[in-house]
Amino acid sequence: MKVAVLDINGKETGREANLSDAVFAIEPNDHAVYLDVKQYLANQRQGTHKAKERAEITGSTRKIKKQKGTGTARAGSIKSGVFKGGGRIFGPRPRNYSFKLNKGVKRLARKSALSLKVKESSLTVLEDFNFEEIKTKNFVNVLKTLGLDAKKSLFVLGEANENVYLSSRNLKNTEVILASELSTYRILHANNVVLLEGSLEGIETNLSK
Repeated sequence: MKVAVLDINGKETGREANLSDAVFAIEPNDHAVYLDVKQYLANQRQGTHKAKERAEITGSTRKIKKQKGTGTARAGSIKSGVFKGGGRIFGPRPRNYSFKLNKGVKRLARKSALSLKVKESSLTVLEDFNFEEIKTKNFVNVLKTLGLDAKKSLFVLGEANENVYLSSRNLKNTEVILASELSTYRILHANNVVLLEGSLEGIETNLSK
């Protein structure tokens, strides 16, 4: 599959990028995408939530009233969860939310996400570029010429570029990452994915294994 390569002014360069059908034109697997996004979000959770249960509450341990004859339910401790100031019944405890996902499923999910973007015409191939200085205005101009200034966009670089990365860091709806950092969640979270020419080889190599 061939896609026109654009420059930072949003105009065609006259060159075409040959995208692998095995990566950018597969039949999307919705369940693989679901599992990969679910794992990504689960890994973001700290799992440090904690509430004190009755054994951890500071308070008296005496029996607060006699067992029988009161006409009410039995009560053995003021620290019980049914009383104000008592422990939380079945409260949250620290836990790890992460789970294992096979590499093959993750690769399938990323290929499915990229293929979805191609079907939606939301994937652009841009020639490699650089800025002489770190300036947010330079990156904003690129977004405007590509028509992405009002959309969430993901730029994928082939190699680290400090000037481009730092110029985009203050922009709320724009994320710049390396090809090795590409994930299903990031692809789907963006309205438009912009792949720089230098990133194509790395992406296809990683996802064709």
